[in-house]
Amino acid sequence: MRIIVAHGADESIAGPKGRRKTDVQQVADVLRKAGHDVSGLAVDGTPECLRTLAQAQADLVFNLVESFGDDDTKEPHVAAYYDLLGLRYTGSGARGLTLAMDKALAKKIFSFHGLATPRWAVVWRGRLDSAHDIDFPVIVKPAREDGSIGIGFDALVGSIKELMERIDQLQSEFDHPVLIEQYIEGREIYMGVLGNHQAHALPAVELDLSHLPKGTPRIAGSEVKWAEGTRAYRGSKVLVPKLPDDVQETMQRAALTAFHALSLRDYARVDFRLTPDGQVYLIEANPNPFLASGAEFIKGARASGRTYGQTILEIVELARARYAATPAAR
Repeated sequence: MRIIVAHGADESIAGPKGRRKTDVQQVADVLRKAGHDVSGLAVDGTPECLRTLAQAQADLVFNLVESFGDDDTKEPHVAAYYDLLGLRYTGSGARGLTLAMDKALAKKIFSFHGLATPRWAVVWRGRLDSAHDIDFPVIVKPAREDGSIGIGFDALVGSIKELMERIDQLQSEFDHPVLIEQYIEGREIYMGVLGNHQAHALPAVELDLSHLPKGTPRIAGSEVKWAEGTRAYRGSKVLVPKLPDDVQETMQRAALTAFHALSLRDYARVDFRLTPDGQVYLIEANPNPFLASGAEFIKGARASGRTYGQTILEIVELARARYAATPAAR
């Protein structure tokens, strides 16, 4: 099968020897070893990449694109372009990406389906939308970004003054609504979902934040995820926790409900906070999560008995079966 691995501008399916491989290179390696004809395509935000996509001859696009022209909010536009071209691709479509990336809209959907999520409010240019009664401390973050963009340790605020300063900072930087969310003290738990109509939840994994210095918010901020070389980054580890059966079952039900309610496809990761007394709060759902061999989604897949290669090939087969079942495959 001819597969195009679509990726960002600064990545490649062939990395230099002796260096750690990216998720793009790891996925491409798995596909090649399985006998597929694999090529890479950088979706870098230029008209040239759009013309190249329009001329692409492939049975499937393995979609690892997370932005367009350095704009993360345009990730759904890339999927919509695939649809216009009639290209078949892995992962969520434009609808699912749009719903999940708009954190405020996703929370409205979670609430409609009776899923426990932290109390929240949205602020945009002085106007308050969907406000709940919220007590400090709160997390203040961009409403339409992912990958912890705009969420550092300073996202946790404990006073009106800090809140107003944080809102002003984020609206100046991102120019879109700001989400204010009740801070839930507890553990950071992730649960992968794999499948479509017969989707199932993978075992939960935990991002252990116990190494963070006293007084530092226990949140998976940008310092923890991306600040290589720092204590926050180096000390972070992902483990498979032993959770009570009722907690695990609550998370599984919530993860699957969120997956279907947001029209996600093939694979996703759902993020939770677990309080010391066992209360489960759904934070957000992440379509097309990071697929490097050490990523949280892959850790959950491994805990289910799958190898890295089996997981990548299963995503391919899920996409193929979805398109075979319905031509539109929306």
